[in-house]
Amino acid sequence: MNTSAQNSFKGIRAAIIDLDGTMVDTAPDFQVAINRMRDELRLAPLALDTITDFVGKGSENLMRRVLGVDFEASEVESRFDHALERYQHHYLQINGDHSELYAGVHEGLLAMKKGGVRLACVTNKPIAFARPLLEKKGLIDLFEVIYGGDSLAHKKPHPLPMLTVCKDFDLQPDQVVAIGDSSNDSEAARAAGCRVLTVPYGYNHGQPVQTIDTDGIVESLLDAANLIVH
Repeated sequence: MNTSAQNSFKGIRAAIIDLDGTMVDTAPDFQVAINRMRDELRLAPLALDTITDFVGKGSENLMRRVLGVDFEASEVESRFDHALERYQHHYLQINGDHSELYAGVHEGLLAMKKGGVRLACVTNKPIAFARPLLEKKGLIDLFEVIYGGDSLAHKKPHPLPMLTVCKDFDLQPDQVVAIGDSSNDSEAARAAGCRVLTVPYGYNHGQPVQTIDTDGIVESLLDAANLIVH
């Protein structure tokens, strides 16, 4: 981005970073756990592209979408609790084993931290999955605050997680930028009054990243760091 774009991010003192599709390509983990669950239910395995379109709105939504491939809404609900329990059982066993950091993630987070930008991770992933994944990928110590989708009364796209981080850091929302891959991140940030940056390589519920209301698309977290660290 050009100098004028950089100037628009002056005054940023904290960044709220999404996890799935922003820092870590976790879709292969989802595929393994989902298809192990589906095998137990005698259902056909799902392709990776199908599963990535379902990612981003929490485990409950993911499971309903997965079951919705085969069942009507009423049967989805009758099978939901068992399917979610089996999915979570399998996911905990393989969490992080099949996933990879996206390029520039570790370097970008380090650059932000060294530049005085405080870091929080806000994800719709359950906290019992999020923390072990961040630890396995060597990222957990970079974050002062970590919230999962079940940590607070509301998850993204509700603004509560973003506003809670602002309160934790004693910062105004316009001093904080949210960085994510989907409309969930943007909608939560906009509602909270935070600025927004978007990476183009994640999931976004199968929709083009260009449809997201954002202050800029950055190719990596390192590019984001170069934009907001002054």
